[in-house]
Amino acid sequence: PPGTQESPAETNQSPGETNHSPPEPHESLAETHESEPKLCGFLLKQGGPLKAWKLRWFTYEDKKNQLFYYRTPQDVMPLGRIELCSATFTYPLKAEKGTFHIKTPERTFVLKAVTQELMLYWLQQLQVKRWQHRQMTTCPDSPSNNNSSSTAGENTTAESHHFLPLLKSPLGLVERKTQAEGIMVTLCRVQELVWILHKALEASQLEKRTCAEFLAETGEQERLELLRHRERQAADLRGQLEEVKAEAEVLRKGLAQREAQLSELQDDIRMLTEKNKAKQEVRTAGGQVASRILWFLTASHPQDDIEAYKTQNKFLNSEIYQLTGLWRTSSEQEKSLMMKCAFLEASNCQVESQYLSVLRQLQETKSLDPDQREAVQKMVEDALKRELKSVVKLRMARDHDEYGFKIIPDYEVEDMKLLAKIQALEIRSHNLLHQESIECPLLDRWAQYLAGRSDDDLCASPELKGLLRVGVPQEYRQRVWSWMVRARTRTIREHHPQCYQQLCEKSRTSAHPASRQIELDLHRTLTTNQHFCSPSSPALQQLRRILLAFSWRNPAIGYCQGLNRLAAIALLILQSEEDAFWCLVAVVEAIMPQDYYTKSLVASQADQRVLKDFLAEKLPRLAAHFDSHSIDVSLVTFNWFLVVFVESLPSDILLPLWDAFLYEGTKVIFRYALALFKYKEDDILKIHDSVEIYQYLRFFTKTISDGRRLIAIAFGDMNPFPRRLLRNRRALHLDRLQGELRELEEQQKEFVTERAERKDKELDTVASEDDEEL
Repeated sequence: PPGTQESPAETNQSPGETNHSPPEPHESLAETHESEPKLCGFLLKQGGPLKAWKLRWFTYEDKKNQLFYYRTPQDVMPLGRIELCSATFTYPLKAEKGTFHIKTPERTFVLKAVTQELMLYWLQQLQVKRWQHRQMTTCPDSPSNNNSSSTAGENTTAESHHFLPLLKSPLGLVERKTQAEGIMVTLCRVQELVWILHKALEASQLEKRTCAEFLAETGEQERLELLRHRERQAADLRGQLEEVKAEAEVLRKGLAQREAQLSELQDDIRMLTEKNKAKQEVRTAGGQVASRILWFLTASHPQDDIEAYKTQNKFLNSEIYQLTGLWRTSSEQEKSLMMKCAFLEASNCQVESQYLSVLRQLQETKSLDPDQREAVQKMVEDALKRELKSVVKLRMARDHDEYGFKIIPDYEVEDMKLLAKIQALEIRSHNLLHQESIECPLLDRWAQYLAGRSDDDLCASPELKGLLRVGVPQEYRQRVWSWMVRARTRTIREHHPQCYQQLCEKSRTSAHPASRQIELDLHRTLTTNQHFCSPSSPALQQLRRILLAFSWRNPAIGYCQGLNRLAAIALLILQSEEDAFWCLVAVVEAIMPQDYYTKSLVASQADQRVLKDFLAEKLPRLAAHFDSHSIDVSLVTFNWFLVVFVESLPSDILLPLWDAFLYEGTKVIFRYALALFKYKEDDILKIHDSVEIYQYLRFFTKTISDGRRLIAIAFGDMNPFPRRLLRNRRALHLDRLQGELRELEEQQKEFVTERAERKDKELDTVASEDDEEL
């Protein structure tokens, strides 16, 4: 194989031979030592429909990391090339001796060297060349590049019994016979050149003699006679030319006949080829039998087979080691580039957010003249027209998350679009910078906790409670939710295993009074989610069946607006219609207090009063601010509690909230509600207009950017938060509400009785003109 190729005309070698040309006499010993020989030589290549072996000259190109092959060393245009950047090398033990494979994404090249030693040398050199090219392309400016390139082969074939040792170039494979044949070919070409020069010399001498004779004649008569003699010779030559043309015509006719014969012979060759194919099939069958016999014969020499497998294993170890290094380098480069892109895009979002904040401050400045105010307003309008588009599509910067929720919420408040866009930019910047660093450790913690545990092994514990508070990774959320739902509905499901199927059948045969309201609310459910935005979505059909089944199961509630959102969240996570139904049952009947979704909503109203008590205790400044501006927070928070924050929080905060809610219950809702006010307390305190406060409270929950900080506030800053205190407060306000409702009912009864007993009906008894006409 490899070697430094001499003049192509002087090379004529057998397959697998290498050329190593000695240095020129004037070259120094140092230059001879430092210069690397060129990797080139003859190999057999398998190709064509018959898979025949063909002798080809292979040479390696360092700059392009490609292996070119030619018919002969003298050819200028290659027959083809092999891309080594993404190629892998191997050799089968069952194939012919010296056979090896180069596998690229496009095809597999089957090559063969003369000996096994030569094949291993080719493979090892190609490995080293591939590694050196990789090092040069990945870090060309690195000062250690040369060292790493020169030792690449040594690294992959370290002095270990697991790797193939570095092989030396097989110098003794060039035979004297092939060298003599090359010299003979060169000699023949030199002789042909000498003959051409000899003929040219004879023509020159003849012309010289003719000119000399012409000049030697002294008289005009002699010179005229000489010219006539030459004309006669020219006429004779023209005659000879005509004869030659006639002979050429005859030869052309003969050539046409030969071509006809050649076409007949080609037809015969086709027939013979078909016969040869049939024979080849017979030979293949015989070869299989022969290979079995050969295997049986060689089985008596297991030691040789073991050595061959050891050699193959060492080479494959070096190949796997090198490919792993290349893959690791590529992965690190890709990760570095992705992090750099995320950082740049996050920086861009921060700059744009600061720019919009400055515009907002200028917009609120009252000292601007009309022209300046108009210019600022135009800049604000231009900023709002520009859509928030990502420069690169990163995994954490796409438009929707894994469950179909929009990562960047739409703007709902027309008068405060500028502030909403500022908050959206902050959310995007935070996601780009921090989400990856948070997800990986959390995923490892959950993987370690769930390793080796079945769903039956999961049980309530402080460790599980702590994990659920920080959120469940998307990979495990469905499994954990299913376990929590089964734990809360186990008794009901054991007594009625076919409950859901029976309720679905009942809803198909009988119309429920709430079916009309369910149909109206279906198309209002999670309208920004990809799975529910289409009227023909399969998720809407599943949601319809779940709500109808629940309305038949719980006649005390039937259907209440808000249940559609609870069921939709369960359906998105659990991916099972029946499991989503039981999740809705668990939330309404097991987690939430009684009468939370009845017509009076008395328990929901009691929770709003409890929240106001906690708000005054935990956040006294904010509570006083609300009181001073006559703000009733229940107008905003009532919907938070009724649907457990669905469509009020971004999905990356909503789902961890639900993870803890399904495990700990309604206490989590109070923690998060107080944490949301605490998170934005400073911003709310800056607003001193009641209308603006209400507008801000309508959308501020969707602008929360740091979910980890919100979790820390909910489960850290809000402590202590004992369940007994919540239970007592809830019971106290529930009693008061029920007393108020009883008083209201008594007042209604008194009003109805008083109205029925009134006697002031004289005008009603007077006949109208229409009655008189009748």
